Amino acid sequence: MIDVVVGPLDLAACVDEALAVQAVAFGLSEDEVGIRRHIVLRHLTCPGARALGATTPDGELVGFVYGMPNDRSHWWSTIVEPYLRSTGNDDWLDHAFVITELHVHPDFQGRGIGRALITMITDGAAEPRSILSAIDTESPARGLYRSLGYQDLARQVLFPSAPRPYAVMGAPLPLKRR
Repeated sequence: MIDVVVGPLDLAACVDEALAVQAVAFGLSEDEVGIRRHIVLRHLTCPGARALGATTPDGELVGFVYGMPNDRSHWWSTIVEPYLRSTGNDDWLDHAFVITELHVHPDFQGRGIGRALITMITDGAAEPRSILSAIDTESPARGLYRSLGYQDLARQVLFPSAPRPYAVMGAPLPLKRR
């Protein structure tokens, strides 16, 4: 993680910069970025929502994470709840800090930045566990989450308008360290 500092991020003030990182890391179109901009700004009004960023010495944002205490009335929870209920894991929606987004620019991946972002944000959580969703394929992101103690709670979760299925993962806090 040489030359990158992880710390608090005013995500509302730099939402466009953060979404530019997400667009490159996640392959979003301009239209998708526009939709996500409104979602991010709405999420930031939720109680307990907070963000961290990874910046270079010259101030370039190269990664970010944000999350909040989970609320069963939020859109994400209403989508994943039936899948979690079918696997006997719907109790994970209670008393959990949800990782809403975590993205690192591809030029900076593999340096421990994602690990630093997710461990630092969850270390500040009051909740005893964390949940997230990730594309349901073997990927470096899923490998990272597993190394931190996340386990699959439900797989083949379908979100409206998402072209690929997701897995919902959960981990007790604090996250595992190397």
